[in-house]
Amino acid sequence: MKFLSFMSTPIGRVLRVVMGAVIIWAGLAIGGAGGTALALFGFLPPITGILGLCPINPLVGRPIRCDAACRMQTK
Repeated sequence: MKFLSFMSTPIGRVLRVVMGAVIIWAGLAIGGAGGTALALFGFLPPITGILGLCPINPLVGRPIRCDAACRMQTK
């Protein structure tokens, strides 16, 4: 679960925003229906990064919104 803890840190959140921008750019560069779907999917990482949400956390028994205490947890 160290990966989930890392993704809740400020660096992890910025990484999600950057990677989402790259996915959006790639989708727009590809074009067509597949590219549009990829670009739309690319909005998910920046939104979750900006809002401090992790949609995977509830699947492993952690809260969807992580604060400092959640990041310190080593589940």
